[in-house]
Amino acid sequence: MKVSLSWLMAGLEVEAVSDRYDYLNRVVIGRLVKIDPHPNADKLKLCRVDIGDRIITVVCGAPNVKYDMLVPCAMPGTCFPKGTILEKSIIRGEASEGMICSEIELGLGANSDGIMELGPNHSVGCPLNKALGLSDPVFEIDLTPNRPDCLSIIGTAREIAAFQKKKVTYPEICLPESFDDISDYTSITIMDPELCPRYAASLVFDITVGRSPFWLQDRLVSVGLKPINNIVDITNFVMMESGQPLHAFDFDRLAEHRIVVRTAGEGESFVTLDGKERRLDPEMLMICDGEKPVALAGVMGGLNSEIENSTTKILLESAYFDPVCIRKTSKKTGLNTDASHRFERGVDPKGTITALHRATQLIAEIGGGKLIKGTIDEYPNPLPDRVIDISGTALNRRLGIDLGINDIENHLKSIEFQVHKIDNDRLRVIPPSCRVDITRFEDITEEIARLFGYNNIKTTFPLIPAEARHPSKKIESRDRIKCLMTGLGFNEAINYSFINHLSCDRLNLEPDDKKRQVVNVLNPLSEDQSIMRTSLIPGLLETMKYNISVQNRNLKLFEIGNVFFNTGQKDSLPDEIEMIAGLWTGKREDAVWFSKEIDCDFYDIKGVVEELLGNLGIVNSDFTHMPTASCFYTKPGFTAQVIIKDEPIGLVGELHPKVLTNYDLKQTAFIFEFNFDKLISHTPDTKSVSPIPKFPATSRDITLIVDKDIEANKILQSVMDLNEELVENLHLFDVFEGDPIPAGRKSISFRITYRSSSETLEDKRVNNLHKSISDRLLRKIDATLPSV
Repeated sequence: MKVSLSWLMAGLEVEAVSDRYDYLNRVVIGRLVKIDPHPNADKLKLCRVDIGDRIITVVCGAPNVKYDMLVPCAMPGTCFPKGTILEKSIIRGEASEGMICSEIELGLGANSDGIMELGPNHSVGCPLNKALGLSDPVFEIDLTPNRPDCLSIIGTAREIAAFQKKKVTYPEICLPESFDDISDYTSITIMDPELCPRYAASLVFDITVGRSPFWLQDRLVSVGLKPINNIVDITNFVMMESGQPLHAFDFDRLAEHRIVVRTAGEGESFVTLDGKERRLDPEMLMICDGEKPVALAGVMGGLNSEIENSTTKILLESAYFDPVCIRKTSKKTGLNTDASHRFERGVDPKGTITALHRATQLIAEIGGGKLIKGTIDEYPNPLPDRVIDISGTALNRRLGIDLGINDIENHLKSIEFQVHKIDNDRLRVIPPSCRVDITRFEDITEEIARLFGYNNIKTTFPLIPAEARHPSKKIESRDRIKCLMTGLGFNEAINYSFINHLSCDRLNLEPDDKKRQVVNVLNPLSEDQSIMRTSLIPGLLETMKYNISVQNRNLKLFEIGNVFFNTGQKDSLPDEIEMIAGLWTGKREDAVWFSKEIDCDFYDIKGVVEELLGNLGIVNSDFTHMPTASCFYTKPGFTAQVIIKDEPIGLVGELHPKVLTNYDLKQTAFIFEFNFDKLISHTPDTKSVSPIPKFPATSRDITLIVDKDIEANKILQSVMDLNEELVENLHLFDVFEGDPIPAGRKSISFRITYRSSSETLEDKRVNNLHKSISDRLLRKIDATLPSV
């Protein structure tokens, strides 16, 4: 919001400030000391101009130049109000070192007939803005969306008046003599009062459309608006003055000479003032005549009813529209206008008539029109006053101050709140209708804090108890996992929660896979961020792709973050599940001179997972074969499901070749993906220890011939299920298939470690126990011993 000081007549601390007459610094007072005819042009003259420190030559064609005349002389580099920058030039073969200017060229008046003649008392060489005392600071005010009342000169003045303890001087409105009755000429029908609670209009006939007077143009230019014609300029002037957007229709171009406020029809289109055809939808509010739309309500008028030079009758609109409706329309059409900027934040519902009368008065005066008697004001459901009861004690307690009830009352009255004292501690407050942001007690306390002065509120610190609360298990586990993963050589990746809408297809997910229950982003920044992720894997693969593109081929990444699932219910939040995922690609170790480079494999990533689980204290995890039908983005036969206490928590495996192709990746990668909440639910809250063994251990090996589809882990688990007290550890050290092992079978060799906590074991006892275990295994898993 730009505010001109000469219009506002007050000062304000703001984000930025500039003087709109700064460009006149390069325009100096010059005296014409000699005038000669131009040798190559009959209508031009060569003027010798004394500018104080030297005499320059200026080519000029103005008819009123004369000897000893004081004139404004623009020097090269001057930027004129219309944006033109003056440069040295050659005009008809003669050098011109500056420009002698008229009022209109300098933006100081409307006279363009000749050079601006200055009084005799000015000093030659003095900058024009200093000589004429021209200075009008323009303040750039950074307003938050909840303060639409300050999107006007009056609104800003109201704020300053409160701090200066003065009253705002409002413009006087006196409507001229009127004729006939407006109801004989037009009518207004509101078909959707929820979207348009109030619509008012007036009529002015026999107007003359033309240029605005200089004072009106100057006011608009001072706040960055471009003058168009007197009618449009008046509507813009009143909008900037009061904050109420207005619109003028050519009354003769309105079919049936009436206004209908309705929503757009399905598939309806409309050409706005910018000449572009807009496709409408049923949520958009339209201003129509008896046959067709004539304006996009609160956003922009239509080309079919704009004010033209031939216009003689106008219908002037002043309305209050639903802010949400206007914002949706503005976003969908891509039109962000001064009107929509105000309507979507909320204008004063009671200010429509005041602004309408102000504009009607100016149009009648400047446009020379005849006012039709009366105003149509359709307001079917008047908005009630917002009544807020406040307690002085509660307010002081909330702000940490000690204001008397009378001080609170005076502060609120200074910003035009209605205040009624209920008793010695309570006030009944009715905020002005322009303050659409004031709806509750907390808003009142904010106003008091602002008016009292934030710097006057003493700083106090909360009493913090010495006892610190133990962090939640989830936070503690998350930090511990990050520490463990970095210790294992992994780098943490932090990717966007938004991914490409093709990610589910790239992961080869089934049509009914839960991961396809995506949440679409309404206004995505790009196509690559159009849905919310249902897996962390796409983000890690994109990170892998980027790193490989910059020749960083050895990667160990992990990420902890939420995934989001669409619940299928309208207006409900998605289900959020925290996940942890990791990726390893490239070489097992970086190249060194004393060893060969080896590609990482499934057992590397499996070892990382085992190490992670072990350090979290999870000792009863199982890695089982993942069925081929369940391997969508991992390679069948190279994927394991991780189970803890019969509960699946995730998977670990090699990426499917199709997924690598879909992501344009030339080297394989190994991943793991776990449900974070399920994982930490299995981490023990306490740690258990056992004493260091005093007695030695002994081991025995066993080799079994089993069906090749039996998982080695199930055999090891079968041994543990025997619950033999002396069995301390199991270790698989060999798996073999091929001759002389029969087809469909394989050889598995593992080592059993035995130890007693109370004595040294004798070989006979160990051998007997080892044979007993072997026999039971042979029966349980249909195994045989290898032939000698």
